[in-house]
Amino acid sequence: MNEVRSAMFLRVGRRAAWSLVIAVGVATVAGSTGCQKLLFKPDDPRTQFEVHDRMRQRYVPIEEEDVFGEPQPALRARLSPNT
Repeated sequence: MNEVRSAMFLRVGRRAAWSLVIAVGVATVAGSTGCQKLLFKPDDPRTQFEVHDRMRQRYVPIEEEDVFGEPQPALRARLSPNT
């Protein structure tokens, strides 16, 4: 009876070991392929309206630097009426 139990635990232990090996392998592959090049370039237009403004030379940047050199949204320039 003990031999049957030990054989059963050995079989379950092998399955668990293979499952662990497969899980570690999948995690390694996923982790090594996660950091690829950027999908969109930072200087590409974000919307069709931005493309239209760039074509008409009316593009206003999204961010501007404040007096300390930190980027902040360019709300005043973007919300002012076009002249």
